[in-house]
Amino acid sequence: MSGKPFSSVVRPSNSPAVNSVPLLDLSRENSQLEPEILAALTQVTRSGRFVLGPEVQLLEQRVARLCNVNNGIGCASGSDAILLALMAADVKADDEVIVPSFTFFATASAVTRLGATPVFVDIDPATFNISPEAIQAAVTDRTKAIIPVHLFGQPAAMDEINAIAKEHELTVIEDAAQAIGAQLNGKTVGSLGDMACFSFYPTKNLGGYGDGGMLTSKSEEFADKLRLLRVHGMAPRYHHQVVGINSRLDTMQAAVLNVKLPHLSTWTDGRIRNAKRYEKLFAAAEISDYITLPSTNEDCKHVWNQFTIRVQHSRDDLRKYLADNQVGSEIYYPIPLHKQECFAEYEQRFALPETERAAREVISLPIYPMMTEAEQDYVVQQVTNFVSERVRISEKAA
Repeated sequence: MSGKPFSSVVRPSNSPAVNSVPLLDLSRENSQLEPEILAALTQVTRSGRFVLGPEVQLLEQRVARLCNVNNGIGCASGSDAILLALMAADVKADDEVIVPSFTFFATASAVTRLGATPVFVDIDPATFNISPEAIQAAVTDRTKAIIPVHLFGQPAAMDEINAIAKEHELTVIEDAAQAIGAQLNGKTVGSLGDMACFSFYPTKNLGGYGDGGMLTSKSEEFADKLRLLRVHGMAPRYHHQVVGINSRLDTMQAAVLNVKLPHLSTWTDGRIRNAKRYEKLFAAAEISDYITLPSTNEDCKHVWNQFTIRVQHSRDDLRKYLADNQVGSEIYYPIPLHKQECFAEYEQRFALPETERAAREVISLPIYPMMTEAEQDYVVQQVTNFVSERVRISEKAA
C-alpha cells in the first residue's frame, strides 16, 4: 500500500455527485424504447397470433444469425431450454450429465427432471467457469452430456471441453443464459457446442418483459427434435410422435425482444466500457490486498452480465455496508448446488474447493450499460471506504 488516502482516488470534478446506485435499472433501458415496444405489442394484439407468431420466427432467425448458426428455436424460458436440449440429446434415467456446481439452479435441475444424475465438478478459480480437468476426471461409461455454463458473460473453455466430448462421444449443451453475444476466438457462443440455451429473463443482457428462452444449434437433427419437443411432440396436429412438453415462446415477448435486439451490441459495449473503467478505478484505489477483480481470458469477448469481485475477508459485511450506503449488490451464488438440500441424494464424488471458496468470497457490483461515471465512482468509493475502515480497525487492534 502506498499510503495514498483511500478517499482520494475517485470522482472526477466534472461528475455530479450521487448517493445511491441500484444493482440494475431496467427503467433506463425500457423507457427509451417504450414507444417502439408499445407499437410492436399493439401489432401483436391486433393480429391475434399470441403464440409462435411471425415475431417469434423473426427473432429465431435473428438470434441464429447472431450466433452464426442455421437454427434458432424459441421456448418459454432459459430453464426450459436446458430441459429441451437434454431431451433432444436423449438423456434418460441412469444417465449422468456433468455440470458445474457454481451456477444457477436450472442448470442441474433440468437433469434431475429427466431422472438423470447431475455430476457436480469444480471450477477454474480465475474465470468461475467449469474446469476441463474436472470434467475429464468425472467422465464414466454412464456420462451422456456436459453442460458448460458461460458464467457472468465469459465463455467457458470450449476447445478443451469439446475435445473431451469428442473423445467420449458426449453431447455438449452450452448454458449461455448470461452470455448472449460473447465470443471465444472470434466464434460466438451459441455455436460452440451441439446445442446452446439462452434466457430472456428481464435481468439478462437481452431481456424481455417476462420469461422467454431460445435454443440454437448447427445440427438440423437436433433443431428438428427441439421444434417437435417444445409442442408436446406433436406433428402434425394431434399426432404425437414423442412425449414432449409445452414450452413455446409467446409472440408478445418476441415482439419486445425484436425491438431490443438491434441495441444489444451498443449495450454490450457499455458493459465492456464499465468493466474497463472499474478496473482503472480499483487499480487507483490500491485495495488489491483486499479484493480481487474478475479475470478475462485474452481469447474471449466477455459481455459482463455481472461484474463479480472476490472479497477475501468479510464479504457479507461489505454487502451490508454497501446496502447501508444505497449501493445495490448481489451474491451469485452463496450456496453451491452440491450443497443444496434437494440434491443431497446424489453422491458427491469430488471435492469442490474452488466452488466453495467462490461461494464464500464473491459479490457482484452494478454494471448495467446506462450506468453513469458518477455512479461508478460512488460504487468504488463505497467499496474503498469499507476497506479503509477495516484497515483502521485492524491497525487499531494491533
